[in-house]
Amino acid sequence: MRTTALAAPLAAAALGALSLTAVARADTLVVTAARMVDVLAGREVERPQILITDGRIAGVGRQGDAVPGEARRLDFGDRTLLPGLIDMHVHLTSDPTLSGYRRLEYTDAFWMTVGAANARRTLQAGFTTVRNVGSSGYQDVGLMQGISKGYIEGPRIVPATYAIGSTGGHCDATQFPPSITTPTTQIANSPDEYRALVRKLHKYGAQVIKVCMTGGVLSKGDSVGAQQVSLEEIRAVVEEAHRLGLRVAVHAHGTDGINDALRAGVDTVEHASLADAESFRLAKQHGAWFDMDIYNDDYILAEGAKNGVFPESLEKERMIGLKQRQTFRAAHAAGVKMLFGTDGGVYPNGDNARQFARMVEWGMTPMEAIQAATRSAAEALDKTADVGAIAPGRYADLIAVDGDPLKDIRVLEKVAIVMKGGALVKGAP
Repeated sequence: MRTTALAAPLAAAALGALSLTAVARADTLVVTAARMVDVLAGREVERPQILITDGRIAGVGRQGDAVPGEARRLDFGDRTLLPGLIDMHVHLTSDPTLSGYRRLEYTDAFWMTVGAANARRTLQAGFTTVRNVGSSGYQDVGLMQGISKGYIEGPRIVPATYAIGSTGGHCDATQFPPSITTPTTQIANSPDEYRALVRKLHKYGAQVIKVCMTGGVLSKGDSVGAQQVSLEEIRAVVEEAHRLGLRVAVHAHGTDGINDALRAGVDTVEHASLADAESFRLAKQHGAWFDMDIYNDDYILAEGAKNGVFPESLEKERMIGLKQRQTFRAAHAAGVKMLFGTDGGVYPNGDNARQFARMVEWGMTPMEAIQAATRSAAEALDKTADVGAIAPGRYADLIAVDGDPLKDIRVLEKVAIVMKGGALVKGAP
């Protein structure tokens, strides 16, 4: 009995010591640099000091503010700090050098190795979060799981799984004769079939639903602007997805498809190449975002032929590329909410930041372009508690660049430092 009586207070003391030890071992880090881009306030801050505890930002102040004595320190010198960047439109399991029929030379499992390599390149380029809007075999979910478990290195992924569409449309395999049967995992042809497909993708890990609303550039045999999903079908998708807590992104180049998608209540319009004044009005009315990939035209036209892109696709790109950039400028001037989305995979993943210069060239200020890839993207993802700004409570996803991106946006193309969740994954102070 005496032994038992002594054991209880000893055990309590041991537990108290353990809890104190756990608090003492909380990983606290102080990061400083010459300046910081505050994307929430839309201004630059001199001599910032970021306090990070267990991978999240605990405080944002100025150098000289009090910090815990046990905190580790990282000074990035004469560099500019920004939040980790967000690309809202990527395809990590695609390689643009293997286009057209060249893809058929590789087994299905090959594309996961491509995805693993591209995930690392994308993170190293400063993009700590991406929205993957289409992959086969639920590969983006697999990448997300592998990254979260630490097997591979990469950004935070918001997966769409399959991009869905109608028979013969942009999301179908239109490059084969009838004698070759292709999978129909992502194909639906009625409102009820689309509802069922949304439920299935949600079941297997989709966090956003991607719909091919119109024809596309790289698909074979369709018109780039032709509407391929009816108003009733896209309404069914939106209703079902929103009921499940998912947002809806539509691939849409053509005017009619864009406008019907907006009438149905979609959350983001990808490409939006031929949007018109009515599109702008509907987007503003419904609070939708435009996510326009205005860099990759350069790559497709320069490298597409040698990469195996179909000749008709190159012709479609020649027709649509300049118009899309003109629409970008008009949409921005009209006050449409804009995001940063590049279509990574149509050009090499890892070169994502090259789009910033095009966004500035076609009407945005450097701050607006950066906000499209941070604050606005986090809002469109419904993840403002976690990413998109250097602010208390959010993940310590930070990048640092040499120079000042508000004076020269192209410095974002060469990121010196990348931190994800408080861990340094590229560079050194």
